[in-house]
Amino acid sequence: MQIGTTFVVAVLARLTDLASRLSRRMKSGVAIAALVAIAVLAGHTVSAQITPPSQPLASLKTVPIPGPDYTGYVKDKSKAIALGKALFWDMQIGSDGRTSCATCHFKAGVDSRIKNQLNPGILRVDASGNPNPDNTFSLGGPNYTLKPTDFPFHKLADVNNRNSAVISDINDIASSEGVFNTKFLSITSGNPQDNVTQLNDPVFNVGGVKTRRVEPRNTPTTVNAVYNFRNFWDGRAQNYFNGVNPFGKRDPNAKLYKVPIPLFPPQEVSIQLKNSSLASQAVGPPLSSFEMSADGRTFDDVGNKAVGGTPSLLGGIIDIFKSLPTGLKLPRDMGQKLLSPNLKALGQQNVAVDDSVLGIYRSFDGKGLNQSYKQLIQAAFDPQWWNSTWSIQVDKNNGSRQPVLLGLGSILDSNKKTYTLMEYNFSLFFGLAIQLYESTLVSDNAPIDQYFDGNQNALTPEQVRGKQLFEGAAKCINCHGGAEFTNASVKNVQDQRLEYMIMGDGQQAVYDNGFYNIGVRPTTDDLGVGGKDPFGNPLSESRVAQLGKFQQLLGTTPNITVSPNQRIAADGAFKVPTLRNVELTAPYFHNGGKLTLKQVVEFYNRGGDFHEQNIANLDADIENLKLSDQDKDDLVAFLKALTDERVRYEKAPFDHPQLFVHNGHPGNETSVTNDGTGKATDELLEIPSVGRNGRSTPPSNLLPTP
Repeated sequence: MQIGTTFVVAVLARLTDLASRLSRRMKSGVAIAALVAIAVLAGHTVSAQITPPSQPLASLKTVPIPGPDYTGYVKDKSKAIALGKALFWDMQIGSDGRTSCATCHFKAGVDSRIKNQLNPGILRVDASGNPNPDNTFSLGGPNYTLKPTDFPFHKLADVNNRNSAVISDINDIASSEGVFNTKFLSITSGNPQDNVTQLNDPVFNVGGVKTRRVEPRNTPTTVNAVYNFRNFWDGRAQNYFNGVNPFGKRDPNAKLYKVPIPLFPPQEVSIQLKNSSLASQAVGPPLSSFEMSADGRTFDDVGNKAVGGTPSLLGGIIDIFKSLPTGLKLPRDMGQKLLSPNLKALGQQNVAVDDSVLGIYRSFDGKGLNQSYKQLIQAAFDPQWWNSTWSIQVDKNNGSRQPVLLGLGSILDSNKKTYTLMEYNFSLFFGLAIQLYESTLVSDNAPIDQYFDGNQNALTPEQVRGKQLFEGAAKCINCHGGAEFTNASVKNVQDQRLEYMIMGDGQQAVYDNGFYNIGVRPTTDDLGVGGKDPFGNPLSESRVAQLGKFQQLLGTTPNITVSPNQRIAADGAFKVPTLRNVELTAPYFHNGGKLTLKQVVEFYNRGGDFHEQNIANLDADIENLKLSDQDKDDLVAFLKALTDERVRYEKAPFDHPQLFVHNGHPGNETSVTNDGTGKATDELLEIPSVGRNGRSTPPSNLLPTP
């Protein structure tokens, strides 16, 4: 059957529109549009259905919450969620006894502190991909208090013209302060603080007095993070959880022990739990010497601090040996801190009587929980991972491990360190429990959800216009698609991990789905997913495929065959964050360089800040959008329709225990108070506990918008 000219023209017009809306992104059938056009022009019937240009927006209620099969690991999910919430908010996790996971995620899943929140960034990445640290601050310095007028970090004479005069450019990062620079020595049973020694810090100090260190990237939100296929800005938290660290199958030495037959010796095993990047992410910060830990601490040490106590009359002797400096640098020691019978779960923090998860575990006096971490683990997890009369002995010299029947001879060898099974596997419990807790932090009742659920009055006329721009001329949906408002979601990535794209320079490349270079900073400032893992492998899955290691390192086969000479677009690319609750999560981008949603919209409208410099790796959608002032206001209004009021008012499941966060140090960027040990004294800010009904007024922004 011949097809008329009018039809051919119509199809070609549709294909042109499709190509434009796809922003030159192509699925594994890269030439589908061209093939359809050729088939039409050749006079053949066409049965191929045009793929929608992007993930359509929808209510988040329509998307199943991703997660692994917990069979054989978790025996009671509700108790594991309680354990995860306690671990997430407990300040005793940190080496300093003051830093929790929540310290950087206490407001809408992010960090709103304003003092001592700057990292100096890096000057450039060299030809081998190694960062060249920038030890000089462009803005204020350590202990500086951020002001609204500091933003945006890249200021232009004309916000609509990226080529207009640059008023100022700051390569510092607005991020989150963590811990002082210290080296781990040991834990003392029942003491929230680890035994550490102070290390010199040439960067984070004021007049030679050490200040808390600050992370090199802005803090992403934990709310809805369960939908991400990979986590962290550079995607290093793998979709498969190995039970030990963030790197999944990339780390062949990540091992646990289990006891499938009671009383028998534990067996060394490797695990890989799919759709568990939250667990992979969770086990990273507690051992980071920037975020929560003294350098050299391991998960087993923290676990002994939390659940401790070897099941033996020799426990006291063993504790003496465990208190000695070990120098061991394996991801094990954290368990020895929290498993101590003398360390009360959340022991320094109030828990609301009506806490939606922890209320039933609340101590009579309201301080902490009435169950220990050891009890919570026993109630939540399958016994094969913690119930054993055997222990695991690790050689401090070579890291070799073996199960030993607990006895005096197993602890007197100064070259070996002994862990209970619960301590040794503490990273497994920590990761999975926090993943299960964070899987409850789903905000699916924002006005946008209500709109798609059938309430057409849920959006204002201005927000409806903004939605149309979001899906059309502003091209936002091309990266922030689907109910999740991110292309980095499990739903979008799991079957299409690699994609083709025509880059900003007009040339085709393969890229990691959900990771884009949008010109926030020069590509060489931070390679993002273009960097490497600790084992020397590319973080970019496109480059892993190019090396022929996809099955080995990622556990599956790539959806695209990548040739050795195929161009890869990975450098300077970062994971697309969700836009849900974005009104509450300033500052924005991986460098924290924009303070308001208006500044973000202006950034996209002008085609980014470093469009020309990054052109080889630039997402093709980053171009001058020519939006009017009304268009910008409408887009900002629509973005505010993505706020779930439960998040704003901290209603369940977003309620939480009391928290004290360190908010810089008394003084300023030129003078601080020495605590007598060479460290600056902490300035603490209380985040009061809140129960399931939330607050009558939302928490105030520490950094008001201009």
